[in-house]
Amino acid sequence: MDTRESQKDIMESVKDTVVSSIRGTGEVANSVIETVSGTMVTAIKGTGAVGAALTTTLSDILRGAITGTAQVGGDVGTAAKGAVVGVLKGAKEVGIEGTDAVSASARAVVKGAAEVGSDVGVAARNAVEGAISGAKQIGLDVGQAASAAATGALRGAGEISQEAVEQVRKAATGVIAGVKVVVKEPFK
Repeated sequence: MDTRESQKDIMESVKDTVVSSIRGTGEVANSVIETVSGTMVTAIKGTGAVGAALTTTLSDILRGAITGTAQVGGDVGTAAKGAVVGVLKGAKEVGIEGTDAVSASARAVVKGAAEVGSDVGVAARNAVEGAISGAKQIGLDVGQAASAAATGALRGAGEISQEAVEQVRKAATGVIAGVKVVVKEPFK
């Protein structure tokens, strides 16, 4: 099986799991957190993904979670927040650096939100809130996690359009959940 095929399989598998879970429980956040965390841990332990391979794997997992949530009419912002919390939980479990994973995750959820026609600003803000919540849960510096999420969200927006960048900049910077969010530029 080639890499592109396995990436599609991961995304489809996550999407299907999220759809089933949300339909079964009616709950978006926990469905996404558990699916993202579990899939991430399994994928990393199974492949040993690091660096670019890890970023690609995370992107596929998160795009699957966002797509699945949208498919059942769930709140994509809630899914974005849950996705980042799930990534932080998974990162802690497999021993990878949290802020890099947060940045890649926020980038992926913003792009995923755009793909399903959802508000990228809402997705970005929720990704930052997820980074703050997840960082608190696993003992990571909340300021660094929030800044990594905002920076990643802006990178993702930059791959969409200038309008998306402006929406994300307005939504994902300033004080969020009591944390001053500082964007690390440049974010190309």
